[in-house]
Amino acid sequence: MSIEVQNLSKRFGNFRALDDVSLHIETGELVALLGPSGCGKTTLLRIIAGLEQPDQGRVWFAGEDATDVHVRHRQVGFVFQHYALFKHMTVFENVAFGLRVKHRSQRPPEAQIRQKVHELLGLVQLDWLADRYPSQLSGGQRQRIALARALAVEPRVLLLDEPFGALDAKVRKELRRWLRRLHDELHVASVFVTHDQEEALEVADRVVLMNAGRIEQVGTPREVWESPATPFVYGFLGDVNQFKGQVHDGVWRDHGLSLPAPEFAGAGPAEAVAYVRPHDLEIARPGTGSEGIPVRLNHAYLAGPSAFLELAREDNGQLIEAQLPEETFRALRASEGDALLARPRHARVFAAGG
Repeated sequence: MSIEVQNLSKRFGNFRALDDVSLHIETGELVALLGPSGCGKTTLLRIIAGLEQPDQGRVWFAGEDATDVHVRHRQVGFVFQHYALFKHMTVFENVAFGLRVKHRSQRPPEAQIRQKVHELLGLVQLDWLADRYPSQLSGGQRQRIALARALAVEPRVLLLDEPFGALDAKVRKELRRWLRRLHDELHVASVFVTHDQEEALEVADRVVLMNAGRIEQVGTPREVWESPATPFVYGFLGDVNQFKGQVHDGVWRDHGLSLPAPEFAGAGPAEAVAYVRPHDLEIARPGTGSEGIPVRLNHAYLAGPSAFLELAREDNGQLIEAQLPEETFRALRASEGDALLARPRHARVFAAGG
């Protein structure tokens, strides 16, 4: 079932949580709502679920207006960050809960409920824990039980609010892969909220970048990473260095450096900022004919196959981060305090203040 939100706005007092947000999600698509705290992603998820009402705008499920449909009748499965499992119930009873509280006219027979619960526990690979209580489970196991409970009512839409936020990094990584495989089997429209860029880029079919109640960009993980639409997106998706310079007729210049800026072809001279990822910086020693921004090496450390450098510009003290292959750094033979040159290999240029 597809989801369509049209021109949603929502205020809480003087705070504008959503500002004219529109989005389409296809059946079987896994979409990540990504952004910093307070950007509106959880509010958008709760409006889709029916837990909040928009001040304006509509929500459509499979072409039908669901804006005023009660949450109980939306057939939405919701998974929260902190599991929200019933502590006094066994794993089996937690998963069965949604089926047993249905109206008598819709409630399946007990034998059918038991079969359904065992199938779901098998799906999340925890059928052997049916008689345990939540307090006897690990965090990762509890989250999988919470997901099984959400799936028990056969939702048309699956919504997850920071589902792995309370778990440690190793468990999160395992559950991300597991969720991706499970979603491919279920083939329902799924939306999950996260502030973890790596999580969104690894799991989602499409990523929705949100900031200050608005959508900044929607695209596949590759699209938003390789072609950020705004400075916010560039800065939010990983580390980035900013270099101020001038752009003129499709070329950005600073300190004798020049970089292509095709978005500004034909434009007159203007202040512009080049956004450069740490791995897109070349670092060299000063020498005859060398060009680059003069810097000094403050600190360097090795992690796996890469070296991470903290550099300071000679002219204004701005800190710059660079990431080099380990062998490249070793060949440089640089020590803390050494004078070096930083030269961007690739950049995305935005107008200053854009």
